[in-house]
Amino acid sequence: MSQADKKDTSKSSKKDKGFTADERAAMKERAKELKANANKAEAEAAVLEKIAELSEPERSVAERLHALIKANAPDLSPKTWYGMPAYANADGKIVCFYQSSEKFDARYGTLGFNDAANLDDGDLWPTVYAIKELTAAVEAKISEIVKKAVS
Repeated sequence: MSQADKKDTSKSSKKDKGFTADERAAMKERAKELKANANKAEAEAAVLEKIAELSEPERSVAERLHALIKANAPDLSPKTWYGMPAYANADGKIVCFYQSSEKFDARYGTLGFNDAANLDDGDLWPTVYAIKELTAAVEAKISEIVKKAVS
């Protein structure tokens, strides 16, 4: 390597400080997810572990969502996605997921749906729902949406 190449390398390494601690943690989390998601039982255990890590009232919301999704879309497979509970179709594509308000510094937790969900309705439709409280009416609406998503 010439002296010019060595200089260029040292300059770029001074500018490039690498990944942040958050980015490194996210990469480690993703590697764990991929390993756990290779086995259905391990994947569900990983989802339940992530739900258990949540503080109340989000833990109760996530537990109930998990039960509702499994009851209304039994063909979906639980898995973690960005460290949160998610549910994938037979092709491995995420159909729906829960995002905790505490993890994402948001006002409320959300139930989201990706493009693998069959929710198309004309030219505009919601893909994310804010959840403040799981009432019987909210649970009924979520059950209806999940059924439509996998139809």
